[in-house]
Amino acid sequence: MAISAKNLVELLEEGQPDDIRSSTAVVVGELGLRDAAIQKGLLKALSDKNPGLRIRAIQAIGKLKVESALPDLLDRIKHGGDEADAAAHSAAKLGPKGLRGLQDLLPKVAPGLRRYIASALAASGTAGSQAAAAVLLHHDHGVVEAGAHTILEQIAGMTAAQKKHWVQQLLELLRNKKKPVSQFTESQVVKLLATLDDPSAANVLWERVLPIYSPDVRAAALHAVSRWLQTPSKEQWQRLFACATEGDFRIASPALLILQRLPVQEKAIESWLKLLRAPDVASRKLGLEKLGDRDSAAVAEALLEQTSHADKALRDGAFAALAKTEHGRHALVEALLSADTSDRAWSLARAQVPFASDYPTKLRQKVFHQACEYLDASDKRADPLLFLLRESDPGFLREHLHDRAVALRKKKDYQGALSFLKLMQRDTSLGFPVRLELAACGLKVSGKELAHELRENDPCLYHFGLLAQQDEEELLKEIGKMKWLDPEDLYYLGFHFAEQVGKLQKLGGDVLHLLIQRSPRTKLAQAAKSKLNTSAID
Repeated sequence: MAISAKNLVELLEEGQPDDIRSSTAVVVGELGLRDAAIQKGLLKALSDKNPGLRIRAIQAIGKLKVESALPDLLDRIKHGGDEADAAAHSAAKLGPKGLRGLQDLLPKVAPGLRRYIASALAASGTAGSQAAAAVLLHHDHGVVEAGAHTILEQIAGMTAAQKKHWVQQLLELLRNKKKPVSQFTESQVVKLLATLDDPSAANVLWERVLPIYSPDVRAAALHAVSRWLQTPSKEQWQRLFACATEGDFRIASPALLILQRLPVQEKAIESWLKLLRAPDVASRKLGLEKLGDRDSAAVAEALLEQTSHADKALRDGAFAALAKTEHGRHALVEALLSADTSDRAWSLARAQVPFASDYPTKLRQKVFHQACEYLDASDKRADPLLFLLRESDPGFLREHLHDRAVALRKKKDYQGALSFLKLMQRDTSLGFPVRLELAACGLKVSGKELAHELRENDPCLYHFGLLAQQDEEELLKEIGKMKWLDPEDLYYLGFHFAEQVGKLQKLGGDVLHLLIQRSPRTKLAQAAKSKLNTSAID
């Protein structure tokens, strides 16, 4: 059964339950009943003590376009709160008079109240009204922001024609050289254009990514153009890389998102390399991702710079990428050889262990020669180089250390030879010849103190003892070949073992006999004979 306007008016009157009155105000607004009695009832409800009813009446007045309520609506805006917001939006629906009233009121109210009016004016402009666009030109950032926010909320419900009209309006604002907009307004307009998603704005937005614009404007413009960009022009490439390598992450981030989905072109490698030298680690990581598998000297050089970066993930990624290419491995070796600190050398050495076994002999020899130079200079940077060689090819290191020691021993640099031999003494696979060289060179540099407690702590005698236990006959045979062992060396060695038991004592006696045979008329020969007698050795 239809309800008459008279009945509805009665439901609005005092004495009815508050929820009934509020619901009635909503119903008459939705039905669009422009009956004079109903309008009178709504106007009366504006002064009701129930705030819920007042707001519903304000909203209904706007929908029914009750122009006589405009003064009251404008006055309510001055008091703020939910009623002020509802009053502003209702006033905006009252046609030109309402919009004019809001525009006139805008500069007269407190800054905090201007947002209500700005939002209402912007809401009236879904078809691109001048009043709505004018909100974006206001000097108060709060007004601009409120207006832009309202327009953004309405974009999803706009028709294609309405969106097109708004794009034209906004582009006119940006292109107006006589009345340039503020930076804040520009950023809001760019965000609106991005949401409107119209490629016709591309040229204007690409211009806004340049450094002459504020960071907010540039960031918003980059987000916008990313929607339409497929194949960048040369100029657009340059602008993207310039943004991606900036220190301000607000600008670098959207540029990186665009570059992330674009392919790397050979002719643009130099530009991509700039990412690996950018201030922000995110830019460097993208450069690593895009260029890490490219085998070139330039890429290897740029990746090598990342291996000393503070970010561990970037360092590890750079090491892994360098290890996969020929130029990368070469760059790692060269960096290791020229490292200025031991810590840097260690990081480079450890990074190369997984693949250093594939190094050619010539490259390993280069590492070994540098290690030798460091050892000669007592430079701690020798340790990481030797570590790398030991982990990658222990046989190569043993052979070259032994050869180096022999070469030094032949030059009578016994201390130098011993320093190389000591690097191998913990090797459980050390062979007889190397251990003999170690023992003999140690004998040459020994203080040869005959006191028992000093001899017991002499490492060279310990090594000779191990060799004798291994093969006493072979040891004596090799000692006989060592013409570079002088009588003092033989006497000290024989003296010590002559005091031992079993095969070790026999070794001592044989060495003393060797001394007597080589130098029969010396005082040491006489001492050797005396030792043989006191030790009861034939």
